[in-house]
Amino acid sequence: MISQKMQDAINEQINAEMFSAYLYLSMSAYFESISLPGFAHWMQLQTQEEMTHAMKLYGFLNERMGRVTLKAIAAPQTDWKDALDVFEAALAHEQKVTGLINNLMNLADDEKDHASKGFLQWFVDEQVEEEASTDAIVQKLKMVKDVPGGVFMLDKEMAQRVASVPTEEK
Repeated sequence: MISQKMQDAINEQINAEMFSAYLYLSMSAYFESISLPGFAHWMQLQTQEEMTHAMKLYGFLNERMGRVTLKAIAAPQTDWKDALDVFEAALAHEQKVTGLINNLMNLADDEKDHASKGFLQWFVDEQVEEEASTDAIVQKLKMVKDVPGGVFMLDKEMAQRVASVPTEEK
């Protein structure tokens, strides 16, 4: 059985992951609106990945005999200055999520909840990858900002992203 504090915190994280999905879907829509379908594709896959994260948390909470309680998802930002602005916002968001995951790990420590701590380690590792991959795109966008056609070349690269299937490890 999971403690009420841990249950509440995981419910908040489910909401945060669903907001992340909503934010990335908004970013995808922005990219579609400025004719960058490769970046839009990248963000659509990111949307799916965030929903997968939410569902992993959902499943874990149910497995621990907790109660999932869904809340309203806040409206995401819908407009940005350019592709770099979008990815800088995405990186800042991932850094915020890393903080949320770290807070969950700290709570699991405080609650002496070894099952939650073991489960959450996957998310800690995932956030390292999330920040690194987003930052790599930020750096590429900075490199090509003064290169005519550079964003369009990156758009073609972003279109090549394939969906990754998370491991079954908890």
